[in-house]
Amino acid sequence: MAEPFDCFVVFAEMRTGSNFLEANLNAFDGIACHGEAFNPHFIGYPNSEDILGITQAERDADPEPLLARIRDDSGRLGGFRFFHDHDARILPRILEDPRCAKIILTRNPVDSYISWKIAQTTGQWKLTNVRKRKEGQAAFDPVEFETHLAALQDFQILLMNTLQISGQTAFYLAFEDLQDVAVMNGLARWLGVAGQLSSLNTALKRQNPEPVIEKVSNFGVMQESLARLARFNLARTPNFEPRRGPVVPSYVAAARTALLSMPIRSGPEAAVTAWLADLDGVEYGVLLRDFSQRDLRQWKREHEGHRSFSVLRHPLARAHEAFCSRILSTGPGSFLQVRKTLRRAHNLPLPDGEPGPDYDLASHRAGFAAWLAFLRANLSGQTAVRVDAHWASQAQILQGMAEFTLPDMIIREEEMADFLPTLAMQVGHTAPPDPIAVATRAPFALAQIYDDEIECLARDAYSRDYLMFGFADWG
Repeated sequence: MAEPFDCFVVFAEMRTGSNFLEANLNAFDGIACHGEAFNPHFIGYPNSEDILGITQAERDADPEPLLARIRDDSGRLGGFRFFHDHDARILPRILEDPRCAKIILTRNPVDSYISWKIAQTTGQWKLTNVRKRKEGQAAFDPVEFETHLAALQDFQILLMNTLQISGQTAFYLAFEDLQDVAVMNGLARWLGVAGQLSSLNTALKRQNPEPVIEKVSNFGVMQESLARLARFNLARTPNFEPRRGPVVPSYVAAARTALLSMPIRSGPEAAVTAWLADLDGVEYGVLLRDFSQRDLRQWKREHEGHRSFSVLRHPLARAHEAFCSRILSTGPGSFLQVRKTLRRAHNLPLPDGEPGPDYDLASHRAGFAAWLAFLRANLSGQTAVRVDAHWASQAQILQGMAEFTLPDMIIREEEMADFLPTLAMQVGHTAPPDPIAVATRAPFALAQIYDDEIECLARDAYSRDYLMFGFADWG
């Protein structure tokens, strides 16, 4: 039977117990952990010159051969420790490879931060002889700690998300697990190593066993700072929407001017694309579109000084656009299957087909109000209907764009006349035209059905967009 892994990585951070974990891993026959193999400041360990014959200079020029050498270490399962600030070039290779075992070691971030600060004060990073232990206290710096915490959390989210997407799992260890020989033996079995330990390595000693209050010189400052961090984030705006990708094929570039529109669906797309065409005096079909990520990179290279932009629309107006063009209508571009499901499963009062003479103002208001109530449930993950880009929150869409590139400017629809011509002049256009608004095609205008109840329904559905972008009432 084939072994499950060719190599392993211990994802950890400073002062999480990774040295102790490595010492115990190396106590197993058939396992070789090579320290911080991709630490940008040294290779493996502070005084090492190479790992398996590859020097730091060779690794810095190209990290791939070192990874290959560790993987091919004859007769042993090779691995290394990797922290969030190690060589990012190698991270995708190890994260996306299911033959590379992932061990994720974590520790209470307050404990690891205090330990790190004490080590900085004493200069003692390892302890093998208790009689040589140096005393010291940490000075808690709130700003430094919050930066430290954010970096750790961002890295953990990256690890989790990548493993989820690639269908992998990891072996999770907490700092407290390192003292349990049964857990270490379980880790070895998971790695595919048959040997077992009867006891743990005793060479390394815990350096700071005192209570936290004794280890921090400004304990009161620390307490106040941690209280302000809102440990359980109770005031957050919940977000249950699925993650979105950048949707590069939807981007539109001007024919000659170095401008790129990164549209948000159900926004003022028609007005923006018409303006891009007018900018260079071309027909709509001449605009550049259907980009792949490779094509867009090439366009950026060829258009030095380019600018990109996205246009936000008020959530209520955007919901009305999506309702009229995708749900109420049965014409081209409408979502007929979603419409059918909304009528059947969610009781939306929609006509059988395209709105006819009997579809009056009251019908339109009732249908739109029911649509807003559905959106609240849909964006909260409470329905089986997909969260389509035409009504997903704009905050989530922009977050998805950021996976590839961010827009240079985010403009609000009502400010297009001021900012789009200015943006065009920034890339050398001498006389850009003004954008012309394009009305939503609807049986009745939003203004005809707007009232406080409609506004409240919109706020309930799009609370995240209202909060993140500061939208006032539509009316």
